[in-house]
Amino acid sequence: MPADPALTHVAKTFAHNSPLISCRIDPSGRFVFAGAQDNKVVRWDIGSAAKVELAGHESWVRSLAFADEGHTLITGGYDGRLIWWSTTADQPVPLRTVEAHQGWIRAAALSSNGQHLATCGNDLKVKLWNVADGSLVREFAGHERHVYHVAFHPEGTHLVSGDLVARFIDWDLASGAKAREFTIASLTKYDAGFLADYGGPHCMLFSPDGKRLLAGGITNVTNAFAGVGNPILVQIDWETGKDVVTHLTKGNINGVVWGCAWHLDGFIAAAIGGQAGGHLYFWKLDQKDEFHSLKLGNPARDLALHPDGLHIATPHFDSQLRLSLMGPKAG
Repeated sequence: MPADPALTHVAKTFAHNSPLISCRIDPSGRFVFAGAQDNKVVRWDIGSAAKVELAGHESWVRSLAFADEGHTLITGGYDGRLIWWSTTADQPVPLRTVEAHQGWIRAAALSSNGQHLATCGNDLKVKLWNVADGSLVREFAGHERHVYHVAFHPEGTHLVSGDLVARFIDWDLASGAKAREFTIASLTKYDAGFLADYGGPHCMLFSPDGKRLLAGGITNVTNAFAGVGNPILVQIDWETGKDVVTHLTKGNINGVVWGCAWHLDGFIAAAIGGQAGGHLYFWKLDQKDEFHSLKLGNPARDLALHPDGLHIATPHFDSQLRLSLMGPKAG
């Protein structure tokens, strides 16, 4: 059946004993993985709810990426460490560990051909890794503030990274050279009261055709220390580097867009978390305001779209992972 965002409801919940900050669903759709604040990666079988904990990180795990056609999970933690795991093993153990960054790894992305993993973090570096053996292929230096996110262009020759002050750098993968850079002013704010910048892309991904880059975060910040501001999701024209559609919320709720997804049915979904709690929001591609939203009751920290196009996973501060269905309730 086609997805119907207007019918979205929480269909299942999965419980942990520590706040959850990231999630991904494996390409087969069988498992959902989440990173937790107890330094664990948690795997649930979506059908049976069987739970397995993966231990190996020494800090929170924010980055999750699947390789080898989904057979391998690569996780990146705030300990600066990358770990390779079997996706389907009864009790996964670290298969490979790489000390990848000095300090936090904030994001990781897999190339379209599955051969490379890009990472970024608080050491101001963007790095390219060989998935097969974990070796460093290339290092990209040019950011002057913490690097928040990375994304491969679908055509496979360029990588984009975005930092705290919403400075985006387009990298040529073959040469390692900076092809260009641009800034999206609405995604960052300097708070003169706290003498601090606040913002940057908290989620970032290309449209399937590579013509648009989606970046989500916070705007209209009035208190950087408390994270007070409004959620924002920006569509960036990749050719020009200009924002062409800015998605906001009708009620100007407080929060951050922590995760987002392009849906093949022609809409965008996003997970929001902050002082207003947790929400799912849905926008049509050409419209500023949402056409539907769902209150989730607790701040959401990420979003993963199921391969069936009907389910959305969100990890929450209350240690619950919620699986929402964009369709009618059972029975």
